[in-house]
Amino acid sequence: MREGRAIRVRGLVQGVGFRPTVWRLARDLGLDGEVWNDAGGVMVAAWGDGAALDDFLARLVSESPVLARIDGVEWHPLACRQANKGFSIAPSRAGTVHTGVAPDAATCPACLAEVLDAGDRRHGFPFTNCTHCGPRLSIVRAVPYDRANTSMAAFALCPDCRAEYEDPADRRFHAQPTACPACGPRAWLERFGDAGGAGLPEGDAVAVAAAALRGGAIVAVKGLGGFHLACDARNEQAVARLRGRKRRQAKPFALMARDLEVVRRYATVDDREAAQLRSPAAPIVILDARCDAPVAPSVAPGQSTLGFMLPYTPLHHLLLHEIDGPVVMTSGNFSEEPQCTGNGEARDRLGGIADYGLFHDREIVNRLDDSVVRVMAGAARPLRRARGLAPAPVMLPAGFERAGPLTALGGELKSTFCLAADGRAILSQHLGDLGDAATFEDFQRAFDLFAGLFDHVPETLVVDMHPGYLSARLGRAWAEERGLRLEAVQHHHAHIAACLAENGVPLDAPPLLGIALDGLGFGADGTLWGGEFLRTTYAGFERLGAFPAVPMPGGIQAIRQPWRSAWAHLDAALGWERCAGRYGARGIVRHLCGRPLDTLRAMQRKGLNTPYSSSCGRLFDAVAATVGICRAEMAYEGQAAIELEALAAGAEPAAVRPYPIGLRADEAPLRFDLAPLWAAILDDLEADVPVAVVAARFHAGLVSAIVEMADRLFERCGDGLDRTVALSGGVFQNRLLFEGLERALEARGFAVLSHRQVPANDGGLSLGQAAVAAARILQGREAGREGASSCV
Repeated sequence: MREGRAIRVRGLVQGVGFRPTVWRLARDLGLDGEVWNDAGGVMVAAWGDGAALDDFLARLVSESPVLARIDGVEWHPLACRQANKGFSIAPSRAGTVHTGVAPDAATCPACLAEVLDAGDRRHGFPFTNCTHCGPRLSIVRAVPYDRANTSMAAFALCPDCRAEYEDPADRRFHAQPTACPACGPRAWLERFGDAGGAGLPEGDAVAVAAAALRGGAIVAVKGLGGFHLACDARNEQAVARLRGRKRRQAKPFALMARDLEVVRRYATVDDREAAQLRSPAAPIVILDARCDAPVAPSVAPGQSTLGFMLPYTPLHHLLLHEIDGPVVMTSGNFSEEPQCTGNGEARDRLGGIADYGLFHDREIVNRLDDSVVRVMAGAARPLRRARGLAPAPVMLPAGFERAGPLTALGGELKSTFCLAADGRAILSQHLGDLGDAATFEDFQRAFDLFAGLFDHVPETLVVDMHPGYLSARLGRAWAEERGLRLEAVQHHHAHIAACLAENGVPLDAPPLLGIALDGLGFGADGTLWGGEFLRTTYAGFERLGAFPAVPMPGGIQAIRQPWRSAWAHLDAALGWERCAGRYGARGIVRHLCGRPLDTLRAMQRKGLNTPYSSSCGRLFDAVAATVGICRAEMAYEGQAAIELEALAAGAEPAAVRPYPIGLRADEAPLRFDLAPLWAAILDDLEADVPVAVVAARFHAGLVSAIVEMADRLFERCGDGLDRTVALSGGVFQNRLLFEGLERALEARGFAVLSHRQVPANDGGLSLGQAAVAAARILQGREAGREGASSCV
């Protein structure tokens, strides 16, 4: 029996080839009707046999385009019946479409086949794309997302490309960045400075650049979201030269390889990691390095892992096609600066680093770093959410849509912002350290762009409680200028709320235990926190437990120089005199005896630049320095902890037993007693236990202590507390700790929530801020209604 249905499809369904897919499925099933875009997503009006319509609804989900993400499909009957008129794609309706912009996507197999096919008109074309792949966020200037509002506006379509663009049966139907050699961007190679000789070798620019890489040169490569600096990862001289010129002393370099076969020569790759490498996002995936991997020592000093990605644009595929090994592909900048995006900027800033520049003339509108993921406990966890992942929305649990539009401005490091409205949260790409002036400017520019792209006008701004964060200062200034409500959210509460939100925990869920471990954040009591056990709901929290508060002698210098944390922890746990008397002949104690400890003691006594912090991150720094890692100074954020994890991963499992860590039962909040831990570490080092075993025993001891703390807190404060634990904070990027803790908690009967959509580090902070502020707004409205009712 013939019937009609109006079908609403919500989600990431515009600019990804969804309407052509609907058109194809409808024609296959003999349906009549039409499909169009509108402000809510995609709308379909279809008539046909009831069974065919049922099949159509199922196939909309099962056969959706690779870049689409369906968040919901609803339908209702259509009263009127259309005569047999076929199925068509109709123009967009309901005014301007505000469903957003899809993330950039890696080259699809069909486009790659064309690029490598000598008989295809796009053979060797570095900018081939279709509705299933290619640039999106990196080229868009405004909405609606059409060619005129992207950097492809400068390239008029040739007749052949125009015919593909207008054909619903073609995979390039309405593919805004589509082009070919006759009408699209071009690539060329330039020699920087006086790198040798006059002129360039003849031949294809990409092929010549590949030959230069094989010959030991450094090449600046303009990619999708910015420039990379590339060199042969097997050539130690080239890698060391790149480190020196880039001023990047030790932080690991990312690698790119032609295909999985090459990657597997250098690292172990399981099925989940392979799926991430081959995904449309094509992130950098952190992999365990093979012991015999013949990469240059300077690629990843002090690491047991390598970060690999596969080529994700035709230009990268062509560049790597003739290179039978990995290539360093690191951000095109001096260390800690934003990567270059413009050609002139690259000539100015990268000319002293690279020997050559591989340029093209498609403008990069929005800077995008490469995303980074790590597979832990069987799931991919984002460490940096940028190209390929942003700005895909995170759907919020039911009820959040009632809070009204708000904007959360994140933290200071690994900064992102979040636009929350209509039950979804849109996080910006990773923007970096706001302490850098160029990054802070980029943050504000990206904010303005996102507000326009998503038609977002906030009623509330949300910031971190830390009074010194630039994002918080900016939010306070904007709130005052624009007359907006301002909410300040405690750092670790935001971490846990982000974990709850992405896991779909209901708005009215009972409190659960949140464990937030990171470097530091501003606490509700005005001190610095970083090892927190919180009774948590979206709207509030109570601090039930914490790591002990230990001095940070020299303030920020204690973050940069781990020996300071080592001294502070040893002094707090055991007393410095005891340590010097018993262990003074060797190791860390002997090292510390050569440091200006009298000055540090005087600073601590007078309260000068010696804040106290319950930071788990500083404990990792202290243990790292004690076993000989980064004692004097760290070259990059987190180096000591990262290298401590790498050291621990090499320990013989049979030798690993957890170090003891006590609990101070008489304190509120409940705190760890670290004296047994430090005594055991020093005793093992005195007995010449291998430092890898010491590092592994520390990790195991920390896991045991955290589980004991969780159990004790449920005994003491468990009334009304759901037996669920949420894990968040940058320390949980440590696979050894995270996997061990998840297993141990589950063995004790806890359900464990963790991050899979946004980073556990501060890159996910803005999502949590948005969730907390929305819950508070809704709670305030409920309280207001109750108050009004009681007055009647």
